[in-house]
Amino acid sequence: MESKPRILIIYTGGTIGMIKDSETAQLTTVNFDHIYDHLPELRRLNVALESVSFEDPIDSSEIAITHWKQIAESIFENYTKYDGFVVLHGSDTMSYTASALSFMFDGLKKPVILTGSQLPIGTIRTDGKENLITAIEIAASRDVNQNPLIQEVAVYFDYKLFRGNRSMKDSAEHFEAFKSPNYQELCEAGVQIRYNTDKFYRTEQDTFSLNTNFNDRIALLKLFPGINTELYKGIFNSTAVDGLILETFGAGNASNSRAFKDVIARFIAEGGIVLNITQCNSGSVKQGMYKTSSFFNEIGVISGADMTTEAAVTKMMSVLDRNDIEKTKKLLAKNLRGELTEN
Repeated sequence: MESKPRILIIYTGGTIGMIKDSETAQLTTVNFDHIYDHLPELRRLNVALESVSFEDPIDSSEIAITHWKQIAESIFENYTKYDGFVVLHGSDTMSYTASALSFMFDGLKKPVILTGSQLPIGTIRTDGKENLITAIEIAASRDVNQNPLIQEVAVYFDYKLFRGNRSMKDSAEHFEAFKSPNYQELCEAGVQIRYNTDKFYRTEQDTFSLNTNFNDRIALLKLFPGINTELYKGIFNSTAVDGLILETFGAGNASNSRAFKDVIARFIAEGGIVLNITQCNSGSVKQGMYKTSSFFNEIGVISGADMTTEAAVTKMMSVLDRNDIEKTKKLLAKNLRGELTEN
């Protein structure tokens, strides 16, 4: 007789973990040790559930590298004990956390599914129940050889499962809050859960390892017409900033003004690293396709291809090493966890 898949729920905070007190009408935090009291439907799943919670659950707008490290270490320390992990997280920064976790883990061969909700799990019209139940079911799913079906970090929301480092929050008010503009969803839940198995990520590493050494000396600058580079001189200070992400126009284009070119070129000459991603929701950077991006190639700006902002930020944090600039550039341009489409 096959054993039940063991799934660990990690509650970090967020709307999904809130219920309304029947006496005070105030929202309070669910005790996930008693999750079956709130979601008796879970008893019908052939899954053994356990849970851990942040001692002080946080709003996802407060998430920081220390919290990513806490989540990652909890998974790493319990990796051999469980068949999958479901991380409950506020939706606002969920894609950042999913992206960060994907770069923290190397050799991951079990599911790490992040989910949350737009309405508290204790409200009548909540989306949290379906999100949690199906996230657990997906985390417990196995193939014909009894191996985990999903072997990567993913985000489940409103009937769709997305690669974590390809996801982005698209709506603050709709249940369909997330999208993956440059990569097909990993599965869609309807009457049946339909998996797109050809889109799954599989690691080539045989050992599971953890890297939480993230560099936070990075900056993000979204370009706009008429931008005054004098106002942003602090961002181009290579003694304070190691890496800069530029959100450029269209296919990676930017102003050809002398002031802008000079400040970028100087930053790179002093050892700074610049990554170019598009501010469009879909599409890819193609440096050199237009004259307005050809100078990026000349001065050493790295193309971020079709990475999301969330993936670009967390990937740069994970690989940025001012002591080995060439290695950092190669890693930024390389597809490490399915986060970008290589040319």
